[in-house]
Amino acid sequence: MSVHLIREITNLKKLVLALSAQVEDNVRQAVRAVTKRDLALAEVLIRGDNLVDQQEVTIEEECLKVLALHQPVAHDLRFLVAILKLNHSLERIGDLAVNIAKRAKYLAAQPRLDVPIDFMPIAEKAQAMLHKSLDALINMDINLAREVGIADDEVDALNREIYDRVKALLREHPDDIETLIALLNVSRHLERIADHASSIAEDVIYLIEGKIIRHQH
Repeated sequence: MSVHLIREITNLKKLVLALSAQVEDNVRQAVRAVTKRDLALAEVLIRGDNLVDQQEVTIEEECLKVLALHQPVAHDLRFLVAILKLNHSLERIGDLAVNIAKRAKYLAAQPRLDVPIDFMPIAEKAQAMLHKSLDALINMDINLAREVGIADDEVDALNREIYDRVKALLREHPDDIETLIALLNVSRHLERIADHASSIAEDVIYLIEGKIIRHQH
């Protein structure tokens, strides 16, 4: 591998780690905005959406530049393909964090419902999956990456529980439909974040082993 290619790949790793940290923090803050009904925090997250988009574009441009200039093969080529794929997943997670913040902004203006809907278990599980998938990427840890896929089924089950709970509450509290739907959307966005965390873990497995495992579980 040439010195120039090593330098380019090192720079790409730094860019991806910076985007990963930003996205993970955005998800954490979005969940906080919902649980605390924090209007100001929600608005900060919504306004900051462009930052993640800009980082994603920069990483994609850098990947394409390296592909064009260095025509890498074997592991280096796999690395660039994996980065392109997980870069998109990170951008989508960033979008979902903004969507949660938008629901938080709406909920902050509504009276709290006196009904038990606890979505913290799904929030904690989705955030743990995201953190683990990014740790797997940073440390090139294939065992961590495989653990992420196993947890995805648990998140799906938690999302179904919330869906069933909201469906029942819609009949009991017809005047609170919009608030209940907003809470359901938070759960759905968290479930999608978990899906993208699984995709990142699959990309890490591809990067390490050269095997595509998508659709195998």
